[in-house]
Amino acid sequence: MNNVDTQQSTPEAALAASGVDGRSVRWEAHRGERRRELIRTARHAVHQLGADASMEDIATAAGTSKSVFYRYFGDKAGLQRAVGEMAIAHLQQKVLAAAQTAGTPRQGLFNMVDAYLQMAQTSPNVYAFATASHAGDAAVGPASGPLGHFFDAVATMMADTIRTHVGTAGPHLLGYWPTAALGLVRSAGELWLAAPEGPGKPDHTVLAEQITSWLFAGIAPDMA
Repeated sequence: MNNVDTQQSTPEAALAASGVDGRSVRWEAHRGERRRELIRTARHAVHQLGADASMEDIATAAGTSKSVFYRYFGDKAGLQRAVGEMAIAHLQQKVLAAAQTAGTPRQGLFNMVDAYLQMAQTSPNVYAFATASHAGDAAVGPASGPLGHFFDAVATMMADTIRTHVGTAGPHLLGYWPTAALGLVRSAGELWLAAPEGPGKPDHTVLAEQITSWLFAGIAPDMA
């Protein structure tokens, strides 16, 4: 009796009792782990080789063949989206956590911009690879591709925090501000990433402070 009870309590017995194919579940788990492993190796390869790395270059760096990557991701655009989703998930955690440590809306905005710039600067090759637009995307802009969920979350947080700063004045027009602000942050950040190193290039903190000032006070507040 005890042996029977023990056998019936195993995961395999539970799956069998529920009508689920245990081999299929294990295969899906294995496939999911293999996919995550390929994404990690692709991310490392792009970091080392550059955003223009080919599927063959990435596969060679991963110690496998192109056919394996095509099997899991379909094409290079599929791999870019997968790498983007992993990178953006990490970026989103950092940016939103940075905002939550702020005492004022302005400080919150600065923290978000600064965290975004730091993360992009950590691996500009991966950033460029992950955020590249694809011919099949329905839209091209701040909310397209794997950046979509990230910018949606940040836009919501920005709207909530800025509302505490300006109150309810112009509630309908206020809805345009987060998307417009994110467009400025992303465009300025990508220009900064592409700029050659030198004495004229600000560090991420200086640029974040400047962008925050533009968003809160405008480009020439004394002339308004």
